[in-house]
Amino acid sequence: MHNTPTLTREELHKLLSQRFTTQDKKLKEIPNPALLHNASDAAKKIADSIRNNKKITLVGDYDVDGVSSTAIMVDFFKQIPYPLEAIIPNRFRDGYGVSPTILERVDADLIITVDNGITAIQAAEICKERGIDLIITDHHTPSETLPEAFCIVDPKLESCNYPFKEICGAQVAWLLLGLLKKELALTIDMRQFLDILAIAIIADIMPLIDINRTLVKEGLKLLMHSQRPASIIIRDFLNKRSINSEDIAFQIAPRINSAGRLEDASIALEFFTAEDTHTAYKQFELLEKLNDLRKETEAETTKKAMLEVNEEDLITVVSGEGWHEGVVGIIASRLVDKFSKPAIVLSVDNGVAKGSARSIGEVNIYELIKSSEQLLTKFGGHKMAAGLALKAEDIDTFRVAINESARKINPKDFIPKESVSGIIDTDEIDLELLNMIESFEPFGEANLRPSFLIKDAEVVSIKLMGADKSHSRIEIRQYPHQRKTLEIVAFRTIFEMPEDRKITCSYKLSKNEFNGKITPQLLCDKIY
Repeated sequence: MHNTPTLTREELHKLLSQRFTTQDKKLKEIPNPALLHNASDAAKKIADSIRNNKKITLVGDYDVDGVSSTAIMVDFFKQIPYPLEAIIPNRFRDGYGVSPTILERVDADLIITVDNGITAIQAAEICKERGIDLIITDHHTPSETLPEAFCIVDPKLESCNYPFKEICGAQVAWLLLGLLKKELALTIDMRQFLDILAIAIIADIMPLIDINRTLVKEGLKLLMHSQRPASIIIRDFLNKRSINSEDIAFQIAPRINSAGRLEDASIALEFFTAEDTHTAYKQFELLEKLNDLRKETEAETTKKAMLEVNEEDLITVVSGEGWHEGVVGIIASRLVDKFSKPAIVLSVDNGVAKGSARSIGEVNIYELIKSSEQLLTKFGGHKMAAGLALKAEDIDTFRVAINESARKINPKDFIPKESVSGIIDTDEIDLELLNMIESFEPFGEANLRPSFLIKDAEVVSIKLMGADKSHSRIEIRQYPHQRKTLEIVAFRTIFEMPEDRKITCSYKLSKNEFNGKITPQLLCDKIY
């Protein structure tokens, strides 16, 4: 912290510019979907099935990316028009992805998966036995053994040469539909789906560089004027002149996610695919209620999880009987924030532990978990996030084993990526500076909103806010001679007046829109 540079506007501009090695791409420069391995074969197969009037069933996933992929597919098929049965597994009754359980209630000639399927070895076998063609489209990391499907479309396959591999499930589905459109010589405009696509890219924490940056920028623009009932409701709800990636990440994504976390993702799917604003509004109200319930459940369980943490461990592994399966992923993120190390949170039920892992820095949590796969009944995921299941009696052995493996990792890999950009003079903070920072949006993974340091500032006053008074508004003065004070907002933090009345913290700058007036707002990241 001691050698943080003080930056002028020009230096900050230069610093942010260095994040992008290439010019921003235009939509027409997105690499040809035919470069996705097997995608052309998949499109031809789907087109044939449509021409021959075959029954097609889609199997999605219950997170935002899975629901978005499903919604885009459903919308596209409506416009062909051709009947498509869409199933999103229930987290509690069915578990993840296309599975033997799901197949019990499917009667189809062709099954297409979106955002899942790369590990569905059993399901693929059943499809083969039953004479069902299976097309898997996914973006998760494949393991050594692949399911025996008609074909697999996944940018992470070694045989795939798609120029940009960090794409989400909805993007794979969208690219495939682009090829299907050509096969069937349709006039459907693929740009109309960019509003939902942008939400999926942001929510699935894809790096906002290269084509992802382009798609998110265009998608957010579309969100401002799309006539899709769901987009109209999102606009009304956010009520802003322009919508940015953080509005989606913090306001919209959690609401869409809450359906699959607590009840059933069909609620979110019905929101996205609603044919009129009345239906969309009703679904959004349900999502709102579920999200409030999610916050409550999460807060209660986080308290319990905190008590279980062993601070000596390099990898936090905590578990609890009856913890809500739908929120373990969020709790893992909270533990990562609190203890600055990867976390695995498991919910135990009837001797079975199921849970989620979240990582930090450069630690590949998927590989770490894989190193103890002999103890697991199933697992899958990415470098930064994964899901796993094991017998409850093996949790301790697993905790010891994964921490053993973690010792071999370079300690530097555990350093969080969020580095502070520098110190800026608070007198410099104005709308012009905000506009300059904003020109680098959309912010998110691989293009973090710059964060600044304020050192030993005087704390003038503290106000608690929010329904449960769990957020703090801290009034500060950076230098003694300043007449003007500044306000820093610290969410989920009850800040008490320090003895020396001084504060050192990192913060991000954002725009606060209130009654049509825009002012700079300082949002606290971390108090040191």
